[in-house]
This record gives sequence, structure tokens and C-alpha cells, in this order.
Amino acid sequence: MLLVMILLYIPIIFLVVYSFNGGTIMSGWGGFSFVHYQELFADTRLLKILLDTFILAISSATIAAFIGTVGALFLDSLQNKKTLNTFLSLNNVLLVSPDVTIGVSFLILFTILGFSLGFVSVLISHIAFSIPIVLLMVLPRLREMDNTLVMAARDLGAKRGTILSQIVIPEIWPSIMAGFLLALTYSLDDFAVTFFVTGNGFSTLSVEIYSRARQGVSLEINALSALMFAVSLLLVFAYYLYTTYTDKKARLTK
Repeated sequence: MLLVMILLYIPIIFLVVYSFNGGTIMSGWGGFSFVHYQELFADTRLLKILLDTFILAISSATIAAFIGTVGALFLDSLQNKKTLNTFLSLNNVLLVSPDVTIGVSFLILFTILGFSLGFVSVLISHIAFSIPIVLLMVLPRLREMDNTLVMAARDLGAKRGTILSQIVIPEIWPSIMAGFLLALTYSLDDFAVTFFVTGNGFSTLSVEIYSRARQGVSLEINALSALMFAVSLLLVFAYYLYTTYTDKKARLTK
């Protein structure tokens, strides 16, 4: 595991270090400089694409978290095991399907429907491949949940909406957040699906970097990647603090 971590992190460290390189290529060191960060913040097109990418990722992850949670609640309520296993199998097929297959499938669908390719087509595609991820995170938590609280609430006359908002959602909230963050990460990282369904001048960061890499990667991309890596670290740290706080609060209430 240590060797794997080293192999994974060395290229990231190399990328971050060379984002401060005063030269123009990664094969030589031209001295410490913020010039590529200055170029990054002066590149209005890249900053717009970065903003569009984050808007897309947050929107798709939020909608996927809602739909995936509703889907998990529905599957948890199913009594027929055959129907449940059928739904889970279909969900698992989507999880293991290659991104290229999903991208081509959506491209064919949008073409048949005459749907214009752009932000909305990419958003729909990202929501679709994120829902199974959220479902996989939330459903196990629902199955592990102690139903005695739900039964006690029903005995006391609590309505279904009250039980859902006051008992079930708070219990599975960490899993919903985990599913949201995973969906957010997958959306930010996706290239294959987005490549097939984007159009009308809309682009995401991964597609833009691919287009620029064909002409030679600029160290401006290193600077952007370093900033995104820093944001990722902050998100992971924030989630760690949140889960630590919720676990501590749960222990105190017990």
C-alpha cells in the first residue's frame, strides 16, 4: 500500500512543484516563480470553463443525491426480494459499464430525440451516472439503521413525513453527504461521457485540458491542477471534520 501511495503521489507532487517553475517546460527548472498562476488568472476562457465545470458538478451531484436517496428509500421499502435484486442488478450494471459506452448511448439518445447538445445534455448525463453511486452509498446505511425508533414514532402517531425528516434523514445523512461528494468528484473528473455529449460552445475542464494537451501541455495547466488539488484536500479535510463531529455527537446522545 505504501508503494502504491508513493507511485500515486509522486506525479502529483511533481505537478505541483513545477507549477512554480519559472520556465515554460517540465523538463527543466527555471527558478521559483508565480508566473503561471498569473497566466492562469489572466486566462478568462479557462476561468469560465472552470466555473462552468464546478456549476455542472455541484448541480449534478445535488440532483443525483436527491434522486439516489429517494431511490434508496424506495428499494429499502420493497418486500419482494426478486424485484429488489432486479433493481440492484440494473444499478450495478450502470456502475461497471464503461464510460465510453454510456457516452455513446447518451449521444445516440439525444440525436434520436433531436436534443441540442450543451450544458443541459451534459448535466443529464452526469446525473444519470451519478445516481447509482449515491444509491450504493445510501442503501447499506438504510439497511443497518435501527428500526425501533421508526416503530416507536409510528406507535406515538408520527406521520410518515415527520418520521422521514426527523429520524430517517438524520440517520442516513452522512451517507448522503458521502454519495454527494463522490458524485461531485466523478463529475469533476469525467471526460469520456462529457466528450460525447457536449456541444454549442460548452466545455468542461477535462475536455479543455485534453484539447490543449494535443498542442502541448502548458505549465498553466499545472497551476490549475495544483489549485484543484488544494481544493480537493480542503474538501476531504472538511468531510473528515464533519464525520468526526457527527460520530462524536451520536456517541454523546447514546
